Amino acid sequence: MGTGRVVSVNVGSPRNVLWNSRNVATGIFKEPVAGRVRIRTLGLDGDTQADPIAHGGPKKAVYAYPSEHYEFWKRELNQTSMPWGMFGENLTTQGLLEDEVRPRDEYRIGSATVVVTQPRFPCYKLGIKFGSMEMVSRFQASGRSGFYFAVKEEGEVSAEDRIELIRSHKAHPTIATIFTARKEET
Repeated sequence: MGTGRVVSVNVGSPRNVLWNSRNVATGIFKEPVAGRVRIRTLGLDGDTQADPIAHGGPKKAVYAYPSEHYEFWKRELNQTSMPWGMFGENLTTQGLLEDEVRPRDEYRIGSATVVVTQPRFPCYKLGIKFGSMEMVSRFQASGRSGFYFAVKEEGEVSAEDRIELIRSHKAHPTIATIFTARKEET
């Protein structure tokens, strides 16, 4: 634990999609961008959430998803390739996994300081993205949740930036433990 790197920075704007015979706005469609991107208290420049009540906000400003999980999903979904940002993450990371990361852990990413807040608990929009509502339960069963950051100090980030641990809170359960406990409650 301690250091990692940003593999990809991903942003997107909400779009309307047809789901169960109705139009639904979703911001889950993210694409990699080149260059430096500003991380602000409510998210990345160029990224917008369709439902700011359930997504985004100060405690879910930046969603990170480990690149290490992509190989699992390629096998699981029988895909030869998957573009970064496929899970709606803002930052595709390397070296930060759910079984090591804890709420309140602080990291320096590029010139920003962020604080881990919680795992991602997927909603039906992940199913929309993958064209199957089964994906929501598969995602939960996999234990590969990713996690959210709050922004303590705004800054800029780009692909290949280092992710450095500033402060760890080992007394807290890991993101993996929290995700599994919540999954077992439902």
